[in-house]
Amino acid sequence: MILIIDYGMGNLGSVYNALCKLQHDCQISGDPNKVIKASRVILPGVGAFEDAMKNLREKGLDDAVREVAARDVPLLGICLGMQLFCDESEENGLHQGLSLVPGRVARFRLPNRFKVPHMGWNDILPVLGSRLFAGVAPSSYFYFVHSYHVNLGDNQWAGASCNYGYDFVCALEHRNLFATQFHPEKSGEVGLKVLNNFARL
Repeated sequence: MILIIDYGMGNLGSVYNALCKLQHDCQISGDPNKVIKASRVILPGVGAFEDAMKNLREKGLDDAVREVAARDVPLLGICLGMQLFCDESEENGLHQGLSLVPGRVARFRLPNRFKVPHMGWNDILPVLGSRLFAGVAPSSYFYFVHSYHVNLGDNQWAGASCNYGYDFVCALEHRNLFATQFHPEKSGEVGLKVLNNFARL
């Protein structure tokens, strides 16, 4: 069973509907005990980093996510969920994350011709041998909406890169941890392929 974590800031319905379309058993819950018992876990997210961490802590979900990660249960972060995996974020001050991945979340610093947030379709380049992007053609397009991105402290965590003014990491993949800065549930058939790859790990 795939559990989608409800902590008050996620695009839950679209992720749930995408997994149902793929005919995977899934549910939405904010119960830490259910998170810990799930065979696969998804941490979605839309909004501000500080608020998201506050909600996770208040519900006891931060420790539940860390336990899932430590037990080698497949864990997927989406958009803000990917950023929450990191050590810290500079959004609206410096705030501590879940520290599952060595890295800091930073705002785009781009020439004026590039708009922030980065919004719309952009092609990506997965790393060779990626399990999350198995069967996905290089330079496939995915849907992005974000003003901040992840700067990794160790590139072994990188699962894919994207270029928007400069190259940035748009996906993570290491052991049982996976994440995408883009929204696979809003990226058409290629996004469904990514979700299906995760669900079938």
